[in-house]
Amino acid sequence: MNRTITFASCALVIGVALIWLGVSRTSPPVMLSEVTLPDTWTGQTLERDGVSVVLDMRALAEDGVLREGEFADVRFRVTDKASGQPLAGVAPGAWLDPETVAADQAQGREQSCKSRVGVFLKSSIGARPLLDLNSYFLLVMNRDASVSVVDPSVSVGGITSTLTRIDLKQPPMDWVTPRDNKRVFVSMPAAGEVAVIDSEQFKQLDSVAAGSNPVRVALQPDERLLWVGNNAKAAEQSGVTVIDTTSLKTLKHLATGGGHHEIAFSKDSRFAFVSNRDDGTLSIIDIASLTLIKQLKTGSHPLSVVYSPLSGAVYVADGKDGTVTVVDAASQSVRRVIKMKQGLGPMGFSADGRFGIVLNTLENRASVIDAATDSLIHELDVSAEPYQVVFTKAYAYVRGLASSKVTMINLSSLGEGRQPISQGFEAGTQPPRLAGDLPLASSLAVSRDDNAVFVVNPVDNTTYFYAEGMNAPMSGYPNRGQVARAALVIDRSLREVEPGLYSARIKLPPAGRFDVAFLLNQPNIIHCFSTVVEASKNTVQHAGVPKVEFMLDHSTVALGSPYVVRLRIVQGKQKARLSGVKDVQVRYFLAPSSRSQRVAARDVGNGVYEAPVTLDQTGAWYLHVRAASLGATFDDQTFASVRVLPGETH
Repeated sequence: MNRTITFASCALVIGVALIWLGVSRTSPPVMLSEVTLPDTWTGQTLERDGVSVVLDMRALAEDGVLREGEFADVRFRVTDKASGQPLAGVAPGAWLDPETVAADQAQGREQSCKSRVGVFLKSSIGARPLLDLNSYFLLVMNRDASVSVVDPSVSVGGITSTLTRIDLKQPPMDWVTPRDNKRVFVSMPAAGEVAVIDSEQFKQLDSVAAGSNPVRVALQPDERLLWVGNNAKAAEQSGVTVIDTTSLKTLKHLATGGGHHEIAFSKDSRFAFVSNRDDGTLSIIDIASLTLIKQLKTGSHPLSVVYSPLSGAVYVADGKDGTVTVVDAASQSVRRVIKMKQGLGPMGFSADGRFGIVLNTLENRASVIDAATDSLIHELDVSAEPYQVVFTKAYAYVRGLASSKVTMINLSSLGEGRQPISQGFEAGTQPPRLAGDLPLASSLAVSRDDNAVFVVNPVDNTTYFYAEGMNAPMSGYPNRGQVARAALVIDRSLREVEPGLYSARIKLPPAGRFDVAFLLNQPNIIHCFSTVVEASKNTVQHAGVPKVEFMLDHSTVALGSPYVVRLRIVQGKQKARLSGVKDVQVRYFLAPSSRSQRVAARDVGNGVYEAPVTLDQTGAWYLHVRAASLGATFDDQTFASVRVLPGETH
């Protein structure tokens, strides 16, 4: 969602929720200094409550200078101060935003930082930071040739959270993303290609030839190669196409057999296993040489193939024979055939490889296999006509074609001789079957925290968010303008790249001085580091229509509380910040009508202006901006709103 407001035409009423963070009067002293660390880090370090936090902003440019428009790694090293041991799994939060000189002077640096972090945590669209290092996005695959990008953390008027739309050559069928979520590979059967989406800038980078009728896409564990299943009618074209993920070049096509193809890999990326539905075979491919080394008969109609790292075996479910064939990955031979019932289809394994769940569409059941013994241990009733299964750490989620209900299977309750626990929730009111044409891509997407799921209901065109422990979805995201089919989570948050080291790659904003806000929950630490981004040597500034970006800390305020209006003025495609504008004024009045008041806005640097206003009555106050030297008057529809509430109500 674009948060800029042009002087000429656009208007946006900004709603910002206020959050109060307690500040101890006896906060321990903070030590902040420049340090040189043994592993060549140079940065700022914070020591508080027995914890040491070091911020390192490392530019990717050869000269090491943080320069606008270029990429940099933001890295936090979190350790125990006394022992120096890394603090793993603490999941810090971080944000980058222009420094706030006036707020720091008025409230004190520490209190100002805590207030801003409190606002950032509310994820209100009018008071979001310049860069959120905790953010994630939801990609929604549409029925037409497009992908919608949703920001789940915001909602504009309760209507939409759609950020942008990515157009493709042809309608998508399946997709996959590497662990770093930097790209998304999307199969387009009608185009005979795989689209490559840059998920940092949300645009299509390239499209790669992927053989005839490319459908299923899969990344091998080391992510060096992308494998594409070709559901071609001609025998010589049916099989898999292999693409180098770095060069985006097509390396080879392997004819493996007729029919639809599912793809799995050994944990060490040595072997690929490709099912051939019409031929009733499993092809084993040596990845190093890209040669077909073995064909195994695994039934008459194999529908899914999944690898378990725990047992080191591949499991092939056959829908017609009602069997699961267990193939040892090392010896490449069948070691067991598990007899079940006809109707078997999609299958998946829990993250630890212990429990495999294979769905039976005809029986409306899910069968549980224990990889430790290669045996069937449970049969469970699930949503009607189950066709998709995904896993979080705690649950398996099963989606049915003929039911709006999603079944949840508690993984901790599974095991020989145990009584499985299952529950469910409604994701909309209509069963997915009514939507007609559905892609292979899953309508279930696991959240970044691995304790919630997004569920697309293609009939009511809404993606629902369900958090574990709730009785029903917490929210829904309508896909206005397109028809939703599948979902995929893109995580932009800080990642723990090694114990105690949390990192995120960012594109540096326009030149200026910035605060890097840091949050740790246990112990509770909130602190704002500082950094400077230099101007680009090659940037050519182009004049354009000046725009206002409101930077309101709060859109609600208690009666009698001081309030400062903050805004940025930017210009041109590069959003160059305009400092030194001497005649910026803010006019404000109480709706529906009252005598307006004016106050001059003070330039506080980096294109940011501040104006203190007196909001002395309860109700909705409207703010307008004027800068005659820029051709903007109070008559232009550029405004924001602030609601004043009685102190006890607020």
